[in-house]
Amino acid sequence: MRIFRDSVIVAKRNLIKVKRVPDLLVFSTLSPIMFVLLFAYVFGSAIAVPGVSYKEFLMAGIFVQTVIFGATITGVSLAEDLQKGVMDRFRSLPMARSAVVIGRTAADVGTNVLTVVIMSITGLIVGWRIHSSFLEAVAGYALLLLFAYAMSWVMALVGLSVKTPEVVNNASFIVIFPLTFIANTFVPTDNFPTVLRTLAEWNPVSSVTQAARELFGNTSPAVPAPDAWPLQHAALYSLAWIILLLLIFVPLSVRKYERTLTS
Repeated sequence: MRIFRDSVIVAKRNLIKVKRVPDLLVFSTLSPIMFVLLFAYVFGSAIAVPGVSYKEFLMAGIFVQTVIFGATITGVSLAEDLQKGVMDRFRSLPMARSAVVIGRTAADVGTNVLTVVIMSITGLIVGWRIHSSFLEAVAGYALLLLFAYAMSWVMALVGLSVKTPEVVNNASFIVIFPLTFIANTFVPTDNFPTVLRTLAEWNPVSSVTQAARELFGNTSPAVPAPDAWPLQHAALYSLAWIILLLLIFVPLSVRKYERTLTS
């Protein structure tokens, strides 16, 4: 109970920080909005997806890319707190040490919810629609937020390891950029070279995107059924990755934080 109580307090502190420094949220949402507008109106006229409006095909990929890049806030914030000595202040308080990291990742779920809402409104404006049931749509959003939460723990370990916000941004970009583009986020993978297509099919970004499309009803019988098992069972494969990431990075991040305080 103590960990839960302390984690809630830390999460509240981080959410208040976003309120006082709105630039963090503004710039994290402006980028995906620009991606939607650019891909929908610039590339949309040149990219055809059989049986599906490109704008509807695009939105699931934009959602996934947004929550992955949004997860970098976790690493940047932890690195910033380390750099400014905030962690030393936490160490002097009678609180559970793991609550700092748990509260940080929990707060980022809140910011991701707001970002996804803004993205949904943007998508509706440009022509995206949900064609599935209410429960399926809720499941789609839940899957996106679970994946975002798992990625936040990955970035938490990065932030605690490199300890400077600038390096977190650079290191994250090097990994996330190819991860989100060697996937079915923006275009079908049918015409990818063989090696890249195989990587894209087993990329968890592709499975989360595919699962979101299916749950939002943004697929069509005219689109060829995927041959790869991860895309045939996209939701199951995505959940397996989420569980695996949490099992690996939650204990690693907490241990790294504790070691950082004692070093």
